[in-house]
Amino acid sequence: MKTIQQNFAVQFRYGVHFTEDLFSKDNELFLDVLPQNAAAHQRKVLFVVDKGVADANPTLLEQITAYTAAHAGVLKQLASPVVIAGGEEAKNDPDLLQQLLAAVNDYGVCRHSYLVAIGGGAVLDLVGFAAAIAHRGIRHIRIPTTVLSQNDSGVGVKNGVNSFGKKNFIGTFAPPVAVINDSNFLQTLEDRDWRAGISEAVKVALIKDAKFYKKIKEDAQKLVNRDMEAMQQLIYRCAELHVEHIGGADPFEFGSSRPLDFGHWAAHKLEQMTDYRLRHGEAVAVGIALDVVYSRLKGMITEKDCNNVLDLLQTLGFDLFVPELTHKEQSGQLTIVRGLNEFREHLGGKLTIMLLTGIGAGVEVNHMEEALISEAVKTLKQKHQPQKLSQV
Repeated sequence: MKTIQQNFAVQFRYGVHFTEDLFSKDNELFLDVLPQNAAAHQRKVLFVVDKGVADANPTLLEQITAYTAAHAGVLKQLASPVVIAGGEEAKNDPDLLQQLLAAVNDYGVCRHSYLVAIGGGAVLDLVGFAAAIAHRGIRHIRIPTTVLSQNDSGVGVKNGVNSFGKKNFIGTFAPPVAVINDSNFLQTLEDRDWRAGISEAVKVALIKDAKFYKKIKEDAQKLVNRDMEAMQQLIYRCAELHVEHIGGADPFEFGSSRPLDFGHWAAHKLEQMTDYRLRHGEAVAVGIALDVVYSRLKGMITEKDCNNVLDLLQTLGFDLFVPELTHKEQSGQLTIVRGLNEFREHLGGKLTIMLLTGIGAGVEVNHMEEALISEAVKTLKQKHQPQKLSQV
C-alpha cells in the first residue's frame, strides 16, 4: 500500500472597518479595503442590496453608482445594483440564490471581481454563499446595515441558507475580503431591529466579558432611547470579541465547541417554530433567558445573577416567553427539546452547549436534562410572560 500525504495551510486576513457616509465621494475607505497587490486596472464590482435597506435609503442606489463613477479609475460597476428581498425570506427562497448566480453569470463576475453585499445578516449570508460557490469562490465584501449584522453575523466567516426546515443547513466557511460598518444605516432601523441585535452583545458579554456586561447594564436606558454613541460602543466591543474568537483555534468549527452560540440551540428552533415571526435577535434573547434559568436550576449560577440577566433583557425591551416554548409533540415531549437534537446534528454529532457559571463566565456541557428544561420553560411562562399574552 502506498500513500501520498498532502498538508498545506491557507492564511486569511480581513479587517472590520467602522465609518460613516461610506459612499460619500471623498470617503476612500471602500477603495482602501481592496487588496493593494491587485493589478492596477479597474476592480470589477457587483453590488447586491437588501430591498429593505434600499427602501429606507431612497438615494442609496444612486449614491453607489455616483461613487463608482467618481472612482472609475479603480472601480468598474458591472451592472446596476441587484436588489433582493431581505429578512429570513432571503435564506428560505431557493429562487433568490439562483437569481444571484444568474447575475454572476450574466454580468461576467469573475474570481477576481467583488460581490458586495449591503444589508442585514440574512442577505449577507445568502450573498456570501453565492460568492463562495460561484466559480468555486468569488471575493466578497460585507456591508452590514443592522445592529445584529454589524456586531455579530456580518463580521464572521460563515455563509448559508436554510433548508429542510433547519437554520443554515446549507452553507460554507468563506472569509470576506473586508467588513465595513457604516453607522448611518442604523438610523433608519425600526425600533424592533435596533433592539434585536443587542441580544448578541448580551450573549457574548455573559460568556466572555463581565466588564462589557456591566457596561451594557449601565447603558441599557441609553440603548433603549437609541443613543448612537452608546450603540457604536456596544457594536465595536461586541464585534471585537467575536473577531477575537473567530481568529482562535477553530475558526471553521471542525470541532463541536461553539461557545458563541450560547442561547442559540433554542433560538434556532424557535425561529423555525414561529415561521420566523421572531427576529433572530429576539429568539436569542428568549434562548438566553431559557439557558440562564436552566443554569440557575442546575445550581450553576446564583438566583441573584439569574435575575440580573433577566432584568436586563426585559429593560432592553425583550419578551422572555413566547407560546411556542410550551408546544408539545404527540409523545408529550416539548417540541423545543427537538432543537437540542438538531443542534447536535449541526455541530457534528456531539452535543456541546454553553451554560453559565457566573456573569462573564461560560462553561461547556454535553448534556441537558429535559426535566430541567421543562422547569425553565415553566418559570419563564409564570414569571416573565408578556402581559399581552397572559391576558389572552
